[in-house]
Amino acid sequence: MEDKRNIQIIEWEHLDKKKFYVFGVAMTMMIRVSVYPFTLIRTRLQVQKGKSLYHGTFDAFIKILRADGVTGLYRGFLVNTFTLISGQCYVTTYELTRKFVADYSQSNTVKSLVAGGSASLVAQSITVPIDVVSQHLMMQRKGEKMGRFQVRGNPEGQGVVAFGQTKDIIRQILRADGLRGFYRGYVASLLTYIPNSAVWWPFYHFYAEQLSSLCPKECPHIVFQAISGPLAAATASILTNPMDVIRTRVQVEGKNSIILTFRQLMAEEGPWGLMKGLSARIISATPSTIVIVVGYESLKKLSLRPELVDSRHW
Repeated sequence: MEDKRNIQIIEWEHLDKKKFYVFGVAMTMMIRVSVYPFTLIRTRLQVQKGKSLYHGTFDAFIKILRADGVTGLYRGFLVNTFTLISGQCYVTTYELTRKFVADYSQSNTVKSLVAGGSASLVAQSITVPIDVVSQHLMMQRKGEKMGRFQVRGNPEGQGVVAFGQTKDIIRQILRADGLRGFYRGYVASLLTYIPNSAVWWPFYHFYAEQLSSLCPKECPHIVFQAISGPLAAATASILTNPMDVIRTRVQVEGKNSIILTFRQLMAEEGPWGLMKGLSARIISATPSTIVIVVGYESLKKLSLRPELVDSRHW
């Protein structure tokens, strides 16, 4: 008799693709709404010099809320929603690559490592231009200028709203850097997110398998999958945060060299500068990863082909 503690991974060929994409877009949108404020806070913490504006994640949250209200925590959000496209490309590439690698290796670690890295490569090629624009919008605040570009205000002193700000930032990027400006930090993004994704999936399956062996047979798989996700995210965040800090500075401050950015950061703030924004990253990753894991695993179960439903233990 099959041990119910063994986690059966739902592969690409087991899915009803129409359900998978419809439910996937809705799930991704809900996740982005819930975690976007911490993404904005992390970006500002990584860009600021020392602790010139904010002393930490909570301090930044309170100050932004007081200065700009709730809308201040969602600057650049409308532009960022276009990453829904890259999100769907990510999961499709991940699942298809797993299927391809399975022809050469049955190791789940190998399949997860290769598929995670490949999915991130495809997704980042779409995401970077969107990130560049949304990050400059995140930097817009009352008072001291944080990024390279400042949205021009109207005669009453208020910035133009919604996509008016986006158009203004796009024009400034084009004027300063041309089309290449939208891929500023592309290499740094690949060096951040390919390892992050490649590491996250194997650790996620590793933690899930370890917890599965410790839990009673009757324990639903979704419980230890929900725990494994944040553990994998924290592990990946710690390993890749130094490159994430450099990536953010390259994109927001308009730097051209990863090495020079690294040297400047070390000279100004020392090794601890490479860990800036880590707490905000983990705080945003923890709830979002729980939602992503529960949502993604539930999405795959909801999208499972009808004839396979009864063959799985959840």
